[in-house]
Amino acid sequence: MKRVAIIEDDPLIRENYASALTKQGYEVLTYSSRPEAEAAFSIRLPDLAIIDIGLQDEIDGGFALCQLLRQQSTSLPIIFFTARDNDYDTICGLRMGADDYLTKDISLPHLLARIAALFRRSEVMRQPVNQTDIIENGNLEMDASRMSIKWKHIPVELTVTEFWMLYAIAKHPGFVRSRQQLMDESKMVVDDTTITSHIKRIRKKFTEVDRDFNNIETVYGMGYRWKAHQE
Repeated sequence: MKRVAIIEDDPLIRENYASALTKQGYEVLTYSSRPEAEAAFSIRLPDLAIIDIGLQDEIDGGFALCQLLRQQSTSLPIIFFTARDNDYDTICGLRMGADDYLTKDISLPHLLARIAALFRRSEVMRQPVNQTDIIENGNLEMDASRMSIKWKHIPVELTVTEFWMLYAIAKHPGFVRSRQQLMDESKMVVDDTTITSHIKRIRKKFTEVDRDFNNIETVYGMGYRWKAHQE
């Protein structure tokens, strides 16, 4: 049974979603504050975390919790679920390593679908190695079965969403992948700003390994592509 943690300071919202997820077969853990959640996560991490940004008297408590969780695990699926619907918070959340950013006006079926999609992608890590899951292109090494990635033999830590986005681009070098194709392959529905934020974060992680990295090209008005030929 998958363990889902909900970190939400509104008791009504917290319990409503906990009840809904429990009916879907998840084991649900609920926390009303960042310190409470951090204490529990220091003992055992959940399989997926759903975090509100504002937690009690901490305006950005959810951001701090996300950063801590991402330090503890690079593969743990993290969803921000918040009333704050603006580009600044969305970009901040994704840059901190969240896999998804949802606002509280979405429907319950939509939320459940996004949770299920993140779990499906995480399950890939447990599947046997298949040669077709491996990409070796110049300095890039990707193994989809283990969700591992290296650049110049140095590991690059990506979130689940970032990994599948890059995989969608890198497996077809030289071909443009539209934003819709990236959403389809990473099993999420977001706007262009969110896609752009993910791509920027992927680039940043590669440049931290290699400051001359420039293999992800933006094709304006169309999407992104991986350079067909590397220097």
